[in-house]
Amino acid sequence: MKLKTALSCAVATAMVAPAAVAERGSDGNVNIIYWQAPSIMTPYLSGGTKDLEAASLVIEPLGRYDQDGNLVPYLAEEIPTVENGGVSEDLTTITWTLKEGLLWSDGTPVTSADVVFTAEYCMHPEGGCAQLAKFTGVETVEAVDDLTVKVTFNQPTPNPYGPFMGGQSPIIQAAQFADCLGARAPECTEANFSPIGTGPFVVTDFRPNDVIQMEANQNYRDPAKPAFATLTFKGGGDATAAGRAVLETGEFDYAWNLQLAPDVLAQMAEGGKGTPISAFGTLVERIEMNLTNPSPDLPPETRSTVAEPHPILSDLNVRKALSMAIDRELLVEIGYGQAGRPTCNLVPAPANYASDNTDCLVQDLDGARALLEEAGWTDTDGDGIRDKDGMKLSLLYQTSTNAVRQDFQALIKDWWQQIGVETELRNIDASVFFGGDPGSPDTFQKFYADVEMYANNFDGTDPQSYLSMYRCGNEPKPSSQWQGENINRFCDPAYDELLDELARTGELEKRGEIAKRLNDMLTKDTYTIVPLVDRGRVSAHSNTLGGVVLNTWDSELWNAADWYRIDG
Repeated sequence: MKLKTALSCAVATAMVAPAAVAERGSDGNVNIIYWQAPSIMTPYLSGGTKDLEAASLVIEPLGRYDQDGNLVPYLAEEIPTVENGGVSEDLTTITWTLKEGLLWSDGTPVTSADVVFTAEYCMHPEGGCAQLAKFTGVETVEAVDDLTVKVTFNQPTPNPYGPFMGGQSPIIQAAQFADCLGARAPECTEANFSPIGTGPFVVTDFRPNDVIQMEANQNYRDPAKPAFATLTFKGGGDATAAGRAVLETGEFDYAWNLQLAPDVLAQMAEGGKGTPISAFGTLVERIEMNLTNPSPDLPPETRSTVAEPHPILSDLNVRKALSMAIDRELLVEIGYGQAGRPTCNLVPAPANYASDNTDCLVQDLDGARALLEEAGWTDTDGDGIRDKDGMKLSLLYQTSTNAVRQDFQALIKDWWQQIGVETELRNIDASVFFGGDPGSPDTFQKFYADVEMYANNFDGTDPQSYLSMYRCGNEPKPSSQWQGENINRFCDPAYDELLDELARTGELEKRGEIAKRLNDMLTKDTYTIVPLVDRGRVSAHSNTLGGVVLNTWDSELWNAADWYRIDG
């Protein structure tokens, strides 16, 4: 059976780690800076990468993806496969076995009940889980015994590694979150800010959108790790300041997501205090099109569903013309250099899943103008802005505050102006934009704008859960505390049918064909998503920080337990 081979080749039985440290806490403090400040310590209530990665220092999944995309066990004894009996022959169940002796940071044992509770927490019908797509097709999660958990799917599932796999789906403690189910989840401030975990560190002080103080978890499963007794996680500022803090001044040990122009980064690296690191994965900078009416005159329930279609962007011709007007090569040149590649795909990698779609790579301003003209969008009053049926072709374009993103906004606004589109620009502090606060009008999930730009990616090398984000019903809305990944409010039964087919397809070549079709439905068929740049991850670490292994398939902080101080 080809499936067995396909799954097995992606599984590694042991982590490849740097040199082990000699004694827990012997290397003092480590300083990390993320210019997008974490606002919560659970990926289940935020889709923001900065929240997910901060949380990964404290709460962990059963298995992770290593720097090569291989599946490696963390809290589990091994990665279940068909060969080792962990995945049933009919592909309807996966059974995980916890390592013996695991303790939560409060000293209590980790059991299968915690794993079952985690599924209940995310799948609660009255709640809003930012990672619900991870649990697509899950019928039941049950404890076989104290260390064994069985997940049953509603159909044969060749890729059963959605739940509890990767940094986006960690295990939370049932005792701590027992009163946080459903609509109460966002109200559990203490649990959400200071989760009891199994990771190498424990939160001692959490200041949202500012600083997190942590200390070594004295109940961590490896008695020699982590090497650092304390950890300071500084958030806020901008990418320029973060880069300088590691590369020029040496004030910090690790800086994440240095979204900087290539010449700026190169100049910083001459400071000699640190080393930039980069690698490509699945991170795509893109423009998202709002398919619903974001008018503030409408109630939140209406603004969150397709009940009120967008008065302009419901027109496919407009969405396509906006994409045609963009020069992606120039965006890469000014924004990323060798750390970027122009792309038309939401899923740029691995190769098996990457569509050969290249239609968007050549800018076509004349074609965009002609398309709008044919669709009835004309400049009736000669003011340079097209209109139709009394509606001006005017858009609000928002993104997070960042020098590269503001450069992109300025260029794209100019290109859109050249085809007769009026564009208002808005940038929002990244800690707010990606924060997931259900009370804020400025989160990317609420999408109170016409178009918005950001980047994200998926755990591991299989895009099934990622593409499942755009399933009908998965839109953020008041009843889900504004959690949900389908921010465009895209809904196509044919797309959902293909998702179901992908979920039950095991042969890798066929899975690739289906994933490419799904990608194309979102991009070149509907222009619901307009990809811009396939971005390499670019971060930096000080020359005195050892053990860093950049991982584009999971949290960048995935192996922080292995970090140590280099003398010198």
